[in-house]
Amino acid sequence: MSLHPKPRDGDKVRTVDPVELSSRVIDTGVVHEPTNRVSNRLTEVADDIAVVESFSHMVVFRTDAGLVSFDASGAGSGQAVMEALRGWRTDPVHSLIYTHGHMDHVGGSGAVMADAEARSHRAPTVVGHDNLPPRLERYQKTNAWNHIINRRQFGGISPRHGMEVASHERDFVPADAAWPDVTYQESLTLHVGGLEVQLQHAKGETDDHTWAWLPEHKALCTGDLVTWVFPNAGNPQKVQRYPGLWAEALRTMMTYDAQLLLPAHGLPIRGHDRIQRVLGDLAGVLEDLVRDTVAMMNQGARLDEIIHTVRVDPDKLDLPWLVAAYDEPEFVVRNIWRMYGGWWDANPSHLKPAPEAALAAELSELAGGPAILVARAQELAAAGDFRLASHLMDYAGLTAADDAGVHQARAEFYLERRRAEASLMSKGIFAAAARESQAVAEPES
Repeated sequence: MSLHPKPRDGDKVRTVDPVELSSRVIDTGVVHEPTNRVSNRLTEVADDIAVVESFSHMVVFRTDAGLVSFDASGAGSGQAVMEALRGWRTDPVHSLIYTHGHMDHVGGSGAVMADAEARSHRAPTVVGHDNLPPRLERYQKTNAWNHIINRRQFGGISPRHGMEVASHERDFVPADAAWPDVTYQESLTLHVGGLEVQLQHAKGETDDHTWAWLPEHKALCTGDLVTWVFPNAGNPQKVQRYPGLWAEALRTMMTYDAQLLLPAHGLPIRGHDRIQRVLGDLAGVLEDLVRDTVAMMNQGARLDEIIHTVRVDPDKLDLPWLVAAYDEPEFVVRNIWRMYGGWWDANPSHLKPAPEAALAAELSELAGGPAILVARAQELAAAGDFRLASHLMDYAGLTAADDAGVHQARAEFYLERRRAEASLMSKGIFAAAARESQAVAEPES
């Protein structure tokens, strides 16, 4: 399981310089190697600017008053990121700016603070949006739930990516994570050692997102508003995303004469035309999804009809910076519906539904038993109709909750469906379903 768009051929060459790679990929549209790298290796991408490629990246600017860092990576990678940074500069970290409060951006901050203490440096000033502390408080309140959903979403990712899945007993927000010292509402301009940093709030993947314009370098720091995959605006297990406002932020970035774009995932981009193209493509697909979804809502369509009708141009999804390797357009449609239409999908039977197990038992009896449901699901899967097959397989599993044979078939089915999916989110959820049934089919002795 990977966050990376797969290379388009068997070429094994690895380009060390991420800017060189991004320029080649954008100019040719051809991918020979991953565009999201988790190497914990630092590259000086311009004078006084470095990027440590990790999960997530640390983007650092050198100033006369010390270093300004965007993000701290995750708890599992924070120390490695700091070691890479110290191989480049030993200046104090003056400011640590969070692009948002996800743990792959905030979780490694303990390593930043420990480094400052070990070097007898003043602790960095931590800056984030007003909504960031409430986010961290929400994570603390729902500690076990966040571990549950992360285990489904990231359970198959190699530990080398720094996204290890922790047990429920551990704190989802690490105890040594640094909370913001300074917050802002709409915008904030910082001046650090002669460097001007213009922070802007945007709602996109989160409600606490910060992006920045650094005029001296003509550089944009975009956080997760640019990630070299299809925008994470639909995640099935997370709170509301903001596709339309995300697109607005990207369009605002396009009004700047940016020559360097520094994302928190994926490759840095150099050159005004390349930056304009990527930003425009990202904004365009989000705008199209919002337009088409809202249009069908205004026509009175149900959510079911909308998610099976609204589509993104397949040519767009083939672009290396828009590959649906993490999130999917269909999930974004659901988030647009949730934003404008609430949680009810307009199907009357779903407003106050019967328990799923009761419905499953009724349909199983009508069909002639769970074995018949399993057999039909397998036929549908063999014909490529995994969507319909999943319903029947789940009804069989609910009806025969303790039947090892049924659950063995269900586990095999969901592993097969996982292999057929492209996005990490789908793969993770289907793999988790397989594990659920494997636990029934092969209980621990």
